Amino acid sequence: MILSDSELVEMLREPRTRREGFAVLVKQYSEKLYWKVRRIVLSHEDANDVLQNVFIKVWSNLQNFQGKSSLSTWLYRIAVNESLDFLRKQKLADKVSTDEDDSVASRLMSDEYFDGDEVQTRLQEAVARLPEVQRTVFNLKYFEEMKYSEISQILNTSEGALKASYHLAVKKITEYLHLFD
Repeated sequence: MILSDSELVEMLREPRTRREGFAVLVKQYSEKLYWKVRRIVLSHEDANDVLQNVFIKVWSNLQNFQGKSSLSTWLYRIAVNESLDFLRKQKLADKVSTDEDDSVASRLMSDEYFDGDEVQTRLQEAVARLPEVQRTVFNLKYFEEMKYSEISQILNTSEGALKASYHLAVKKITEYLHLFD
């Protein structure tokens, strides 16, 4: 059963249909949210862990959803924030090694769920080197093909700041990829 966001919100607001509505929400949004998270945290296992946390946070905050933004925007905001929190905690935990063996490329190539070629690996490596905000903006704009207005709602920032972040991200990625020419 596929429901519109408005039908889903109605089910989630009604105590007797909340659990069923949440099950439908998980089914309808799992894959979309997984890929948003995966592009930020890169690893399949980490993405699954973060996604689980996203749905826990969604369930425990259903009563806080006021409908000021669309359901999908609210879900994406939670997913992006959980992903960024995960990266911050990971950075604090292991102070991100600069070893060649621990590079993004080697981690991606060893991930059994990654099926990209060398060009895709280099692109992901370049994206991973970006500062958090630029990386998030780039992922949402480039890979998810979201409009600046949508990203602005998710990240709670101005469209002008997003455009500047995206431009800087593209410039840094281009410079990094030219190192391999």
